[in-house]
Amino acid sequence: MAVEIEQFMCRSDNFGVLVRDAASGETALIDAPEERAILDAVERTGWTPTMILTTHHHPDHVEANLALKERFGLRIVGPKAEASKIPGIDETVAEGDIVRLGDEEVRVIETPGHTAGHVSYYLPRSRVAFTADTLFALGCGRLFEGTPATMLASLKKLAGLPAETIVYCGHEYTLSNARFALTVDPTNPVLKQRVKAVEALRAEDQPTLPTTIGEEMATNPFMRWHDPAIRRNLGMENATDEAVFAEIRKRKDVS
Repeated sequence: MAVEIEQFMCRSDNFGVLVRDAASGETALIDAPEERAILDAVERTGWTPTMILTTHHHPDHVEANLALKERFGLRIVGPKAEASKIPGIDETVAEGDIVRLGDEEVRVIETPGHTAGHVSYYLPRSRVAFTADTLFALGCGRLFEGTPATMLASLKKLAGLPAETIVYCGHEYTLSNARFALTVDPTNPVLKQRVKAVEALRAEDQPTLPTTIGEEMATNPFMRWHDPAIRRNLGMENATDEAVFAEIRKRKDVS
């Protein structure tokens, strides 16, 4: 991997992430959930952020934008579709755009569903993706501004990334996601093993991230709409992908 990554907790369950290009020292912050936690991470690592890569407009992802911009003079990059809602935004991006982080190429993938303009960031050289509130470990974001069809299309984009892609998400929701996953995919031995590992990590107050695309394809029900066992368990063997995904999301919303 050509970048160095520091993941840390913010607020009650948000993840903050600093990404540093090792060659140039240029550093990006993925979202800005909480100023104090971010400043602590900057002090701990010695990495001064030069930009924020914003994924979406929700307050728990942009709260510290203006304070950090004032302190570091950094530039704020974010989705064009949500530009008016992102404090201090300097540069807008959309599907297929490329942002440079030193020698590293950061590709923009539009992944709406949780919000109407949500984007994810993918670093092909380092095989790492930052999916915020679109793809979680063993879950996906609630559909606050999108439809099941919209979110399904976004997850299919992410499913197309290389299986070894390392994935950083926006929240530590994995334990509750894991317990729900067992209700729709109870016979999956790989999932059962992963749930035990997640429970052990959380018992020690350890983070469950990062994950990988391959691990999510094997265990995350929101990435397994095509799986025959899940479809049988839902009584939806012949349903469309969208209908299966929508049913799983509906069940999670009320769980």
